[in-house]
Amino acid sequence: MSSKPSDPARPSGTAGHAALAFTAQNFRQEVLSSPQPVLVDFTASWCGPCQRLAPIIETLAVKYAGKAKVGKVDVDSDQELAMEYGITSVPTILFFKKGELVETVMGYNLESVFSSKLDDLLAG
Repeated sequence: MSSKPSDPARPSGTAGHAALAFTAQNFRQEVLSSPQPVLVDFTASWCGPCQRLAPIIETLAVKYAGKAKVGKVDVDSDQELAMEYGITSVPTILFFKKGELVETVMGYNLESVFSSKLDDLLAG
């Protein structure tokens, strides 16, 4: 019986969760060094709009699997990462392409808003 190596961006106990978990430890590899576009949702467990956005982020992770990375940063667990990117309110969604921050969206939005931005990054 062989076991698959664990994905450092997918924490244990997250079966059924498609969105990756980005942390200070894996951010450079998973986001900044990614050849694919990346959507990063800066979120918090106590944030109501973040909780409403969570199912949309999961849907996007499934929809763009293999084409773009979609994941979350918990601002309480990774405060230094939130500070580095100037996150002052949550949810804040950052879009990266080839390691560069290309767009920021603050607050809750519809799935179509995020899909459109990812489609644009994939096309360009």
